[in-house]
Amino acid sequence: MKRFHVHAHVTDLPASVAFYTRLFGAEPTRREADYAKWMLDDPRVNFAISTRGSMPGVDHLGIQVDDEAELAELKARAEAADRGALLDEGATSCCYAKSEKHWVTDPQGIAWEHFHTLGDIPVFREAAPAAEAAGAVDAACCTPAPARPRGRPVAIAVAAALAKGSCC
Repeated sequence: MKRFHVHAHVTDLPASVAFYTRLFGAEPTRREADYAKWMLDDPRVNFAISTRGSMPGVDHLGIQVDDEAELAELKARAEAADRGALLDEGATSCCYAKSEKHWVTDPQGIAWEHFHTLGDIPVFREAAPAAEAAGAVDAACCTPAPARPRGRPVAIAVAAALAKGSCC
């Protein structure tokens, strides 16, 4: 079964956690110093917030799946929707989880992440130390940092990465 995903950047995590906890009537499923996530069943949504973005607001949308077959189906749909514009990250570690994922950007520049979560990790992201030290990986998600202009959504970074054929 699929679950809708929304990731928003916030400037005040404690205030945002308090707000969304009251709004959803539920405590976060995962809470870290820079991140919180609610895995809601009504409506079925994976709603995440973090302080890792350069600008507050919705960063990206997505669909989380329960198995590889659903992910393959979404990948085929994404490729059919915009041939050649799929950013396939494959196995990656981001947002305190190991997952298999790919990205596509819609005509308006909204980034869509399709992913299958494989397990939790104790850090926001696992990256090769050399890539992280060189600034090659954005702290907000697994998109190349240099392609993300200040104040622009992650969709711009995804689109730029797609154009360059790069991936984290």
